[in-house]
Amino acid sequence: MNVSVGYFCDPDGLEGLAHFLEHMLFYASEKYPEEDSYSKYIAEHGGSTNAFTSSEHTNFYFDVNSDSLHDALDRFAQFFIKPLMSPDATLREIKAVDSENQKNLLSDPWRMSQLQKHLCAENHPYHKFSTGNWNTLEVKAKEKGLDTRLELIKFYDSHYSANLMQLVVYGKDSLDNLQNLVENKFCDIRDVGRKPFSFPGHPCTREHLQILVKAVPIKQGHTLRILFPITPNIRRYKEGPCKYISHLIGHEGEGSLFYILKKLGWAISLEAGEGDWSHDFSFFSVVIQLTDVGQEHMEDTVGLLFRYIKLLQTSGTPKWIFDELQAICETGFHYRDKSPPINYVVNISSNMQIFPPEDWLIASSVPSKFSPDAIQNILNELTPETVRIFWESKKFEGKTNLAEPWYGTSYSVEAVPPSIIQNWVDKAPKEDLDLPKRNIFIPNDLSLKCVEEKASFPAMLRKTSFSRLWYKPDTMFFTPKAYIKMDFHCPLSQSSPESAVLTDVFTRLLMDYLNDYAYDAQVAGLYYAVKPNDTGFQVTMVGFNDKMRTLLETVIGKIAEFEVKADRFSVIKEAMTKEYENFKFRQPYQQVLYYCSLILEDQAWPWDEEFSALSHLEASDLGIFLPRLLSKTFIECYFAGNIEANEAKNIVHHLEDVLFNAPISACKPLSPSQHLAKRIVKLEKGLRYYYPAMCSNHQDENSALLHYIQTHQDNVKQNVLLQLLALVGKQPAFHQLRSVEQLGYIALLRQRNDSGVRGLQFIIQSTVKDPANLDARVVNFLNMFEGTLYNMSDTEFKSNVSALIDMKLEKYKNIREESAFFWGEISEGTLKFDRKQEEVAALRELKKEELIDFFNDHVKVNAPQKKILSIQVYGGLHSAEYETIVQNAPPPQSCEITDIYSFRRSRPLYGSFRGGVGQMKL
Repeated sequence: MNVSVGYFCDPDGLEGLAHFLEHMLFYASEKYPEEDSYSKYIAEHGGSTNAFTSSEHTNFYFDVNSDSLHDALDRFAQFFIKPLMSPDATLREIKAVDSENQKNLLSDPWRMSQLQKHLCAENHPYHKFSTGNWNTLEVKAKEKGLDTRLELIKFYDSHYSANLMQLVVYGKDSLDNLQNLVENKFCDIRDVGRKPFSFPGHPCTREHLQILVKAVPIKQGHTLRILFPITPNIRRYKEGPCKYISHLIGHEGEGSLFYILKKLGWAISLEAGEGDWSHDFSFFSVVIQLTDVGQEHMEDTVGLLFRYIKLLQTSGTPKWIFDELQAICETGFHYRDKSPPINYVVNISSNMQIFPPEDWLIASSVPSKFSPDAIQNILNELTPETVRIFWESKKFEGKTNLAEPWYGTSYSVEAVPPSIIQNWVDKAPKEDLDLPKRNIFIPNDLSLKCVEEKASFPAMLRKTSFSRLWYKPDTMFFTPKAYIKMDFHCPLSQSSPESAVLTDVFTRLLMDYLNDYAYDAQVAGLYYAVKPNDTGFQVTMVGFNDKMRTLLETVIGKIAEFEVKADRFSVIKEAMTKEYENFKFRQPYQQVLYYCSLILEDQAWPWDEEFSALSHLEASDLGIFLPRLLSKTFIECYFAGNIEANEAKNIVHHLEDVLFNAPISACKPLSPSQHLAKRIVKLEKGLRYYYPAMCSNHQDENSALLHYIQTHQDNVKQNVLLQLLALVGKQPAFHQLRSVEQLGYIALLRQRNDSGVRGLQFIIQSTVKDPANLDARVVNFLNMFEGTLYNMSDTEFKSNVSALIDMKLEKYKNIREESAFFWGEISEGTLKFDRKQEEVAALRELKKEELIDFFNDHVKVNAPQKKILSIQVYGGLHSAEYETIVQNAPPPQSCEITDIYSFRRSRPLYGSFRGGVGQMKL
């Protein structure tokens, strides 16, 4: 349900009210007064729920197993008919909103977005603070004599009107039945005939243009955002002028602005396109990530951008560029992958607020009319007279004189009149900027290949000492697309922190070299990536199959003839250095996840050792390392989709010829003893390990806990018991730890799977309680949950089992989803391609007593078999509690991990399913 009301409607002095209302509608209704019963019903029937508030709309959505749609819709409809907003829930949920805001306070995207809004007219709603916090919704409201709950009800009654709502329901029933269902469930929504809200005028007055804003970010890195107020693209969406212009300014091929900035060593990335927009105003934005050298050449960079804009303004608007763009968009639309229904309904309901009915599905995705005038008009708006430049860098620390009120971002503002910009244009280097060449990757052959046999699972087509090829033809989606994965198993890649870092540098350089040529492939719907993984590196391709072989052979050729370019090496090293430096600014909940993996994965290297290794590396080190990395390699390949078996074999044969059989070949086969396995630490039964650490960012007030309960290694029966337990426990955990106890915005229970070793994990991020206290709340919850589980009726048990079966029987939506599952089985070495069928069969036999036994053995508080790992990251507010826990002796049945690596070495490991290619059951 899309409601055409957003934070632009917040009353003055009650910042965040629309967002707060979005939260409150989840609680309860007159028809379903039990708190959180909507979320509970959806979770127990295989679904999920969420909502978001933006400037001019609030969107509520859920998905659920198809046979539960009627009852779920009935609960959902009550949001908009008779919600209950109890005083008790109101106070608790203000805390949840405050916790959500706390999570964002040290996040650069939130900070910079608010700074752009802050430097706008105060009487325009764009200027507002959208999230809300304890201060705006409780403290300030009280000071003004306002009752937030009464204001909330008043806002709901006056704004939430049926004529401002757009509903999308996606189900298996016939359209007539769905329509009857909707009319029956939603007919009681009040229509108060509210006029649609509109906010005419532009947020920027003259004083907010021709400015250069220097801002201090939280993280390392230099970002240049160049913004221009423009006529909203939505007014001319059939012509799509912004699509045309952003395609050119954002292009990365030869002659493009990015190509030149990259050649000069000034930029790491460049994005261009329409940013924040409404029907009344819009900003065109160009965002450039600068290198350290680029930071010294900000003026030249802006000068080159304006020179490129000038080129576009004066070279007419070639129709072939529009035709090419239109062809790419049309092909993309006609062969669009089926998406998860939950994403689809959010998309369409948002479109319904904006577009006429005939364009609800296509929206602005395919420009259909070529209008040189519309394009020229937007180009003419990209001028020095209206520019806003936001320049972010730690270099400005201590050199700013202002602070943005909501997030505290330090900044300064200076004027940049057009004459200064003209100087920058004149002194910028005289480089050859040009329009892009024609795109050779646009697919011509969209025909479907003939599939002889209807294979349900991948089959192994060939195996040599160099490689193994798995093949799965498309028997389900019938689109002209393919999916390729190639894992290069290189034992040297993980032999030390240096090796892991050098492998990473190599893959990034490879992507960097490919970009000028292969950027066009991504534009035309053929995606590729080369990334390091835990056994070496991986090449992935997905998209239209027509030109895929050409691209793949180019990638393989680049690997075979790889040369280290010192200038590009230093740019990549600098970018990676910043990433490592920014590691400490990750949210506490991300830090607990990192520590958990570091403790459990036998071969994981810590980030600080990798960082230290990186700082000493030079281009020559990579030159020496790479031949050694590739000298022992085995390639695991998976080909799926619209590709014939013979073609897959030929490609892999060619790959072997280039890499292994050339006169001077880079690669030699792997010997049987060298195949890598990923091993996971086995925790001790009946013992609770805990690892306390201070948050690496001392400014962060949030603490976090990860409470992990290790249960078993991959086994069909135990897998489904764990999945069922997680399904039954997920909503009660959220309700108790977040809604009732208000420990924090992030409070969840989910399964964990480390290379086939499985368990449950609770993750909580909080400013309210320290991690040891949070750990006690988890134990308390498990004691409560025990009763819930023991008292579960047979009907409830059967309903939960059938919900889980329905989730497993859901069909794959597209080739990516299908391939992700099969590839997971191949890369883990489990090869259970019929896993879902086996698990469904096991669920059908399952008895309630077995679930209770599983809980009693593995999860129940003080169960003798129980294996616990508690990861505790202490934020700034809880440093005293950290000191206490490290000084105190461990409680009974507990053991503190003081040295992760000693702990890892001292523990037994689970066996690996990747027992070596020779051992695998084929």
